[in-house]
Amino acid sequence: MKKTILIVDDEPTILDVSKRYLEKENFTVLIASNGAEAFDICQQYQIHLIVTDIMMPELDGYDFILKILDSDQDIPFLFISAKTQEKDRLYSLTLGAEDYITKPFSPRELVLRVKNILRRINKSSNSIINRGSLQIDYEKRVATLFENTLDLTLKEFDLLWILAIEQERVYSKSELFGKVWGSDYYEDANTLNVHIHHLREKLEKASDGKPYPIIKTIWGLGYKLEVGGT
Repeated sequence: MKKTILIVDDEPTILDVSKRYLEKENFTVLIASNGAEAFDICQQYQIHLIVTDIMMPELDGYDFILKILDSDQDIPFLFISAKTQEKDRLYSLTLGAEDYITKPFSPRELVLRVKNILRRINKSSNSIINRGSLQIDYEKRVATLFENTLDLTLKEFDLLWILAIEQERVYSKSELFGKVWGSDYYEDANTLNVHIHHLREKLEKASDGKPYPIIKTIWGLGYKLEVGGT
């Protein structure tokens, strides 16, 4: 089934170029010039991904996404914006954004980001993930390593699930904050460090000394699940 992408931006050139490049990749593309128009479109069509600017007339990108979230529509989204400050990127991630692209950007990069997001979402739609000796059942909220059940807190489970969705992908600290804790905690770096530490201890304990998937620190970038283990 062709995926439908909604692009929201008040710059006609960005709408036109982005639409053409995505349609070349066999996506169905709808466009809107502000958040109010975009919200109406979301009520009429099945949207698989929203690509939205932030600074727009009538209803800006943040308020548009908040309106989508309040309406309980489960539509993944990414922001494209000329706002380059870290606080804007962090706030976007705390809202649940899949990605954040700064202007000016390459339309080819946008296409790649869109494809990566949809591929990741498709993978995460499966309720059970197997990563070597590690199995995670999202519906049952149970994770096992070598058939040993891991005694995880809710946040530890969420962290492990996110890291396992796309193995070997490096997740930034701000991205993990946004997906697991939200805006209340994104500035507290120690919160994430402590949870990662406890998660590593529990994985090591359940491994019984055998090689197992590890959570590796990529200095200056973030964390990834390395299935090759240690």
